Amino acid sequence: MDSSAVAVAAPLLEAGGKEMRHLGRTAHNMSSSSLRKKSDTSLVRKVPCAALRGFLSTLQEVLFGTKLFVLFPAVLLAVVARYMRFGQVWLFVLSLIGLIPLAERLSFLTEQIAFYTGPTVGGLLNATFGNVTEVIIALFALREGKITVVKCSLLGSILSNLLLVLGTSLFFGGLANLGVEQPYDRKQADVSTGLLILGVLCQSMPLMLRYAVSAGEHAVNSDDSGLVLSRACSVLMILAYGAYLYFQLKTHRQLFEPQEVEDDGDDLVSEDEAVLGFTSAMVWLAVMTVITALLSEYVVSTIEAASESWELSVSFISIILIPIVGNAAEHAGAIIFAFKNKLDITLGVSLGSATQISMFVVPLSVLVAWVMGVPMDLDFNLLETGSLFLAILVTSFTLQDGSSHYLKGLLLLLCYAVIGVCFFVLRRRSGRDSYSLPPIFCSNHLQLHIVFSHLLCFDDS
Repeated sequence: MDSSAVAVAAPLLEAGGKEMRHLGRTAHNMSSSSLRKKSDTSLVRKVPCAALRGFLSTLQEVLFGTKLFVLFPAVLLAVVARYMRFGQVWLFVLSLIGLIPLAERLSFLTEQIAFYTGPTVGGLLNATFGNVTEVIIALFALREGKITVVKCSLLGSILSNLLLVLGTSLFFGGLANLGVEQPYDRKQADVSTGLLILGVLCQSMPLMLRYAVSAGEHAVNSDDSGLVLSRACSVLMILAYGAYLYFQLKTHRQLFEPQEVEDDGDDLVSEDEAVLGFTSAMVWLAVMTVITALLSEYVVSTIEAASESWELSVSFISIILIPIVGNAAEHAGAIIFAFKNKLDITLGVSLGSATQISMFVVPLSVLVAWVMGVPMDLDFNLLETGSLFLAILVTSFTLQDGSSHYLKGLLLLLCYAVIGVCFFVLRRRSGRDSYSLPPIFCSNHLQLHIVFSHLLCFDDS
């Protein structure tokens, strides 16, 4: 091949290779990358031993390649607090703080692996590890039979992404871009909200079945009909999520590819090539997953102690506190891109994470509980399901016109505040895993008719 042909082909090959590398990046990856920083390897390069130099370079990239590295000592302090018996409340707080940098590093490591496996496998890895913190917390809570913690933490993650993260991003992004158009692609938002509506429908059916049976309108074959219905709906939800992944990674990939962010002179890291080897990334992914599992176990085992010490209900801690802290890194990245008027990335993070939890993590928890012999269903109770439905409805109406301003974000934040206050004043009945209605509301229509007749009608005699 002559030199002119090489000169023509080289830019094309370089552009094609760059395009292939970018195909593996998702909104979650780009959101996490906003919290990364370039590592100074000048001292590492002076190490004479090549093997040691390679290990120290990898260690530096994994531990110090993020702006959240200052929170890593909380991981060690949590382990020390566990074995030195510093107190369960301290263990709960330190474990939550330690989960923040771990969640960001898991996203970083899955992106590194995606450079070697390609965009499709990378997308599947992101679909698996995108909310690994919620998955691990749910598994440990199921093992201890804490179904309430599982349901509330997953519900809180969805509400947090839809109202808090998206609301904060739109609010501050609108203030930072006053007088500037803030457009976004409605197609991605429509797909996500459609799946979220399907998810809340599946969660509403067991609830409506329970109330229909208690009101005497219908009869069921067995007492565990709601559980059977929940497991059937969970299978259908996972099938729908699989179809969504095929839609996202294969047939309509262009709808979900985030725009590349220009370098604005800051220290944001825009990775076009892997900085870790495939083996190193896999090993570190396993290590970080184990550490995340350890801290998640600490959180689950100490949540009741924190509830008693702070005089807060377990539902409030699970729905409000744990999702905020556990996804702080991802949330911060979404807000950063909203400041840069990159709302497609912000929507990809908030709606994508909410969709993944609703359509994958929630039904997966039900099916895993089935295998473990734990009777977890999709009945999230009336207040929780109603809050979720209204949150999805408000978010859907907010995103319907394809442009944003700060007032939309403020409205979403106020909705989240109302829900937070509601669960703050709520107290569960002691000794029960779910809310229960007074016996009068659990009777059939005839009993209700008699009660209201005595209250509203007068006897002539």
